[in-house]
Amino acid sequence: MRVVIDTNVVVSAALKDRVPEEVILFIVGHPEFDWIGTTEIVNEYNSVLSRKKIGLPQETIQKWADTFERRIIPVEVNKKIDFPRDQKDAKFLACAISSNAKYLITGDKDFADAYKVGVTTVISVAEFQRLVIENW
Repeated sequence: MRVVIDTNVVVSAALKDRVPEEVILFIVGHPEFDWIGTTEIVNEYNSVLSRKKIGLPQETIQKWADTFERRIIPVEVNKKIDFPRDQKDAKFLACAISSNAKYLITGDKDFADAYKVGVTTVISVAEFQRLVIENW
């Protein structure tokens, strides 16, 4: 099952150690799930986690970078998606649609109107935990 994970979920997982981290660890720990991402998405993850205002220790940043390298399946996306609410989030939708991802997991309220896009369900971290993890 293919999933795309928004940067805000990764940051929450790295900072708070609660449900977002549980969701990512579940995906990483289950070979039935493929974490899909583009080079642009992975670069964004690494860049945001390295920001001084985030304040993560270098060891934590490296741990996440290693996880991205080991577990994210890279894809090329040739589609441009117009997402007027926040164009920088369009890359996540484009990745999900291009790779036929089952889920786009996000905490971003800009996706509130986009419940189902093609075969992809845009879902919150809490909903993914409730609907997928708890029923696994």
